[in-house]
Amino acid sequence: MANARFSQDQFSCPVCLDLLKDPVTIPCGHSYCKSCITDHWNQEVQKRVYSCPECRQTFKPRPALNKSTMLAEVLEQLKKSKLQTDVPAGPGDVECDVCTVRKHKAVKSCLVCLNSFCQNHLEQHENLFKGKRHDLIDATGRLQEMICCKHEKLLDIYCCTDKQCICMACMVDEHKNHETVSAAAERTEKQKNLVERQREFQQQIREREKKIQELKEAVEAHKRSAQTAVEDSEMIFTELISSIERRRSEVTQIIRDREKTVVSQAEGLMKRLKQEIDQLKRRDAELQQLSQTHNHTHFLQCFPYLPVPPGSPDVPSITDSSLDVVGKSVSQLRQKLEDFCKEEIEKLSGRVTCIQIIPTPEYVSRKDFLQYFFEFTLDRNTAHQRLYLSEGNREAAYTTILQKYSNHPDRFSYWWQVLCRESVRGRCYWEVEWSGIGNVDVCISVSYKSINRKGWGYKCKFGSNDQSWCLICSPSSYTFCQNNQQTKLSVVSSSRKIGVYVDYNIGILSFYSISDTMSMNLIHRVQTTFTQPLCPGFWINLSYFNRLFGLSEYPTVKLCDKI
Repeated sequence: MANARFSQDQFSCPVCLDLLKDPVTIPCGHSYCKSCITDHWNQEVQKRVYSCPECRQTFKPRPALNKSTMLAEVLEQLKKSKLQTDVPAGPGDVECDVCTVRKHKAVKSCLVCLNSFCQNHLEQHENLFKGKRHDLIDATGRLQEMICCKHEKLLDIYCCTDKQCICMACMVDEHKNHETVSAAAERTEKQKNLVERQREFQQQIREREKKIQELKEAVEAHKRSAQTAVEDSEMIFTELISSIERRRSEVTQIIRDREKTVVSQAEGLMKRLKQEIDQLKRRDAELQQLSQTHNHTHFLQCFPYLPVPPGSPDVPSITDSSLDVVGKSVSQLRQKLEDFCKEEIEKLSGRVTCIQIIPTPEYVSRKDFLQYFFEFTLDRNTAHQRLYLSEGNREAAYTTILQKYSNHPDRFSYWWQVLCRESVRGRCYWEVEWSGIGNVDVCISVSYKSINRKGWGYKCKFGSNDQSWCLICSPSSYTFCQNNQQTKLSVVSSSRKIGVYVDYNIGILSFYSISDTMSMNLIHRVQTTFTQPLCPGFWINLSYFNRLFGLSEYPTVKLCDKI
């Protein structure tokens, strides 16, 4: 293993610290990547004197660069023997900070050098600082978050007063006389709380998994009941259709029987009329024969006995109105049946109620909300310089003296705003108390952590963009604001204590006024969809008149404790 390390170090380029690529050897005997030494000498072209980056020996004129064939063969064998243990960095891997051309996966990070190293460069780092103590940790992409942005030292101290990690220089500077412990000791203490919270989360997970199982069983039982109801209704409707078919056949038979009776009567009348016609024709023939005789005596003797015509026949009408009655009756039966079915199905639909799988809780008492109470703390790195934080970073107040906060990228540069350190998760409730006299507005907000911090535009101001929602409280009124749309609320401002409830998953945001008797009144509720990490925030607005003439009491906003 020692030989392998020696061989790798021996064949590393002193410029890029990686294995030699297209190796060349210059007159002093040192070897480099052809591209590395070419770039180095191109920077010295104006001096017309070319030097070795390692031993500083100079050459004039510029030496010609020829590929070192033997060295290239050795490097090829080195690669084939798999002495190069670096693994190319993939998606999600921490990259080596030293690799130049092709980034390899880092295996360790140095808290002194503030760099991450792959296996080869880690060996070079260990050889370079042999005998010196450098703290190495597993490779992390969050290395810069562990370093103080002001003093560039390791954040290994925890300030209990301000509830934030600091470095040794911070402890003797802006955190002087604060209660401090080592980060490791605070981690041990917080770990206990973390374990307890983890136990609660696991309990909540188990409860929800149990609920899911109960819902699954309820769904399966509901499906079985629905299938049984469908089969029963199909059978009943089939029987009903069969019954209607029988009734249809009966009505048809009644009509046919009536038809048969009427036709039979008509046929009897027609037969009798035909017989009378035949008889009348015979008598007519006899009269015709008598009228043509030339024997006057015979004509006169027969004339008194001539038959008299019978007159018009008495033939009854064949019209039958009963068929119209049948048609109307069937039509009325159809209408009654349709009306009856419609009425019964509507009754059935009213009795079959929908199951609300995920009920939205509608709390009415403060006790209901306190089960989701969370104690937030203000993030000093976001506070505007006109805001003074106190009470363990639980209270913000306007001040005429600019606070000497560090130049942090998360700090609001124009609007007098501050965000909390913690994010809103699941169902969450907190209470805020504000104070101030004169023309004062205090904004109680929830905002995405991605909201802009620099500049005076609406992209940075709470309630003036699609990144935040806020309730503006004044001594006389409330106003809700989101995406620069203001809604004047009819609720009269009478309480300086506000309760805020968020159900992140369902997308509910509610504001409540809390009276001295601890009763709650809804001020405003919003139904929306949250898509990014959300955290509470505050904004203090003071009129120019109040700033010009001064106030005995400047506005403050305070996160309340659970009582």
